[in-house]
Amino acid sequence: MNSSPLFDLTDRVILVTGATGALAGSAADYLAAQGARVVYFGRTQDKLDAALARCRETTPDARCLGLVADVLDRPALERARDTILHRWGRIDGLLNGAGGNQSGATIAPGKTFADLDFTAFREVVDLNLHGTVLPSLVFTPPMLEGARGSVVNFSSASAPQAITRVVGYSAAKAGVENFTRWLAVDLGRRTQGKIRVNAVLPGFFLGEQNRRLLTHEDGSLTDRGDAIVRNTPFGRFGQAAELHGAIHYLLADASSFVTGSILSIDGGFGAFSGV
Repeated sequence: MNSSPLFDLTDRVILVTGATGALAGSAADYLAAQGARVVYFGRTQDKLDAALARCRETTPDARCLGLVADVLDRPALERARDTILHRWGRIDGLLNGAGGNQSGATIAPGKTFADLDFTAFREVVDLNLHGTVLPSLVFTPPMLEGARGSVVNFSSASAPQAITRVVGYSAAKAGVENFTRWLAVDLGRRTQGKIRVNAVLPGFFLGEQNRRLLTHEDGSLTDRGDAIVRNTPFGRFGQAAELHGAIHYLLADASSFVTGSILSIDGGFGAFSGV
């Protein structure tokens, strides 16, 4: 744990949606290791059990709670909120890590925008945008009552600029960025800065959802993976642990005058023109 009070997360009650996934799950484990009381959200009990077992193996004295709730199911989120408040009495932080893409909301090679599956597009927007708005709607009122809190959303390198093929995911994450700024202003004005809302913007990190798109079975890069690495000044994909510092900073008092910001962790991808 960090000895500086600016970065001390000891006993903070921090909720992590999408905690059974790679990036949000890694962040949840890290926060538990920092002494926070972490609530892991997932859609299935078996994946939650695996995530909690991983957390406790890494940090034997971790205080982590797993709750099954879909981020698009308001009654389930409200029940979870009541459980958390009954157990720990408050909510200090929310990491909106749930998200993802699906093939129908992308434009496959050889296809055009006219081939877009609009149902898939809508589902991707629901998961990424509405799945950020709804937990924020349910979990920020206890922060208002406690007069302290930090919300951290997940944006994407595809939000501020056009990246070919990922039309649904890009639109959703652009919405997340706008919502981040909107909520930051609203809560900042109502609480005089006691509740902050920011986002992290990961560059390209290998996970199960994009591994086949970016790498071959032998680990070599696909054409798309090669193009991404060539346009990333660091010349590689990110590692999940490289998000931890930015998330920690935004949840901690060290960022007490930071709100409405989108913090890039992308190896320079967003700063590079490609030439």
